[in-house]
Amino acid sequence: MSDATVPEESPPRLRRAARAVRQRSIQITITRPLLFGFALVLGGLGAFVLGVAASSVATILIYIAIAIFVALGLDPVIRWLEAHRVSRTRGLLIVSGGFLVFLAVVIGVILPPAMVQLGAFARSIPAAIADFRVSDAYAAFEAQVGDVLGTALDDLAAFFADPGNLLAVGGGVLAVGFGVGNAISGALIVVVLTLYFLASLSSMKSAFYSLAPARDRDRLRSLTEQITDSIGGYLIGMVVLAACNALFATLLHLVLGLPAPAFMGLAAFLITLIPLIGPVTYWIFASIVALFADPLLALIFSVLYLIYMQFEAYLLTPRIMNKAIAVPGSLVIIGALIGGALLGLLGALVSIPVTAAILLIIKQVHIPRQNAKT
Repeated sequence: MSDATVPEESPPRLRRAARAVRQRSIQITITRPLLFGFALVLGGLGAFVLGVAASSVATILIYIAIAIFVALGLDPVIRWLEAHRVSRTRGLLIVSGGFLVFLAVVIGVILPPAMVQLGAFARSIPAAIADFRVSDAYAAFEAQVGDVLGTALDDLAAFFADPGNLLAVGGGVLAVGFGVGNAISGALIVVVLTLYFLASLSSMKSAFYSLAPARDRDRLRSLTEQITDSIGGYLIGMVVLAACNALFATLLHLVLGLPAPAFMGLAAFLITLIPLIGPVTYWIFASIVALFADPLLALIFSVLYLIYMQFEAYLLTPRIMNKAIAVPGSLVIIGALIGGALLGLLGALVSIPVTAAILLIIKQVHIPRQNAKT
């Protein structure tokens, strides 16, 4: 207890007691430096041990976070089924079955041809570079700036021509094998945790509410429901928008005859999950990849996908994301950059609902408390 924690309107005796406690703690620090230093070292060691323990279980914590967010994203579907006279148990079975079927389709149908097309495209890059170097466009560019681009293209062609370099990117054959094994085991853990959280979400919320004092439970329940509803609506909306991007990108690659349509569709789905900057990032990435096939087709693809981005921004997004909490664009970019730097794609994906939750808490908890002060 200190003077800073005692209000000015408190009785003088209480303020004197607080002052005495503070002076006594200062005297102990001065007269017993060895005890103070020992306690300080123990506190530092305890913090270090907790940090090491947290880093050791960081992967498990990430799995839990992914499962919770996926469960929150699927829960609105179950509640929609409940609103249409489907029992929660039956709705849980329907949603869980659909989720497992979706994963099976992605892993068994989409992923294998995507990886095959990626390998074929990587092997075709040296020939594409050779064709580009004998084109009129390259000759005109070389006449203007010299052979600067030619050296870079030679290095790029040599890199992709050596299979050992492709394996080295993943850290070698052994590292790639371990990476695939870890990805499969991690996916299974996330699926199991998601199904568990989905089945027990209501009981988990009730247990969380009981931790608060009885007078604050109604407010906590209202705030938590708003946050979880917003996260669920946001995740569903982002998945739907990413699926629309993937479908349009795949069809565009197939119609234009661009390489690796399955892989580029999968890449479109994953990249456009990142809010606001995801579609722009994929547009740049896909346009550069299309340049290796045909500059004219790359220009057509770039223009058509840019038109689709405007259609999505002004028509699809307002209709699909109308139930999510609005977050200012600047905070979307900052949150996505910070989340991506910390946890990669997962961090960029969850940064927006986390930011929205923080904004909601500030608006409904902190600001009313500040307004109540005179």
